[in-house]
Amino acid sequence: GSFKLSYYNEYKSYLRSSRSMTKASKSQPELSKNPQNHSKCRNNMYLNGPERFPVPEDKVSWDVPFVEYQPVLYTAPPVLKGPVWADPDIQKNPKIKLKFNKVDGKVNRKSYKGVYKVNNGLPQNPSGRTGIVGRGLLGKWGPNHAADPIVTRWKRDNKGKFVKHSSSGKPILQFVSIKRNDTGEWAIPGGMVEAGDTVSATLKKEFGEEALNTMQMDDKAKKETNKNLKALFKKGVTVYEGYVDDPRNTDNAWMETTVVNYHDNDNLFHSFKLHAGDDAGSVSWVDVDSQLHLYADHGYFVSGSAKLHHAHW
Repeated sequence: GSFKLSYYNEYKSYLRSSRSMTKASKSQPELSKNPQNHSKCRNNMYLNGPERFPVPEDKVSWDVPFVEYQPVLYTAPPVLKGPVWADPDIQKNPKIKLKFNKVDGKVNRKSYKGVYKVNNGLPQNPSGRTGIVGRGLLGKWGPNHAADPIVTRWKRDNKGKFVKHSSSGKPILQFVSIKRNDTGEWAIPGGMVEAGDTVSATLKKEFGEEALNTMQMDDKAKKETNKNLKALFKKGVTVYEGYVDDPRNTDNAWMETTVVNYHDNDNLFHSFKLHAGDDAGSVSWVDVDSQLHLYADHGYFVSGSAKLHHAHW
């Protein structure tokens, strides 16, 4: 109903970064390990917020003393309102105890980076200092889990033959990308894993909502689309699980994701019409290339798909 629609609109306006679909194939490669430089959540203005306290490269690690460090306290107003997707404010109400490093009811508070420290009741970003304390735009203290589906196909000419890159000689892979309204950057059409949801369910749902605009479809069109999505999302390969160098990260809240590649070998996508959802400016098939400038670590995730298929990068 209207409540659910308004909830989704609010949820997506302030949280955008996705992940969750179907089980990865048993033949999946070794998961890539992201060489985090922790740069997109440092030394800049926070999204629609204050300027971060400067953190030089050699002071990122918590193991390095930084006596001058005075991070700015910031939690965005929409998060402080206490929507259903956000944790309570444990800074103001320290008597509320969340079960960090565990599955807390329906909320997974475990990190892909292992056990993270909890100082004075607050979780500590395992990748280091960010110049901001609080939660910023993120709803959860500690890890905020997302799911990112990379839907790919081969670029073909009008005769159906693979198009190869002029310099590498390798076939060109294309993936479905959305242009984010908040930063204007191109990104994977993923989203947050809601409490109680599985990653696999989130992957399929987020792709439908972000790239096909299923929220605005009538029941008949939605049913047909979901049937096709189910076929496409039957087999996926997990290309990354871990921390994300996301501009919304703070010292106490950070993004983590599961990235799954779904490759359309069977031309299932001929029955889909790309249509951007509410929080995406546009949606398009984009050629995979190392020169792409994508949101957060999304370029790194897409490179994993290119390597998986021995495609141009």
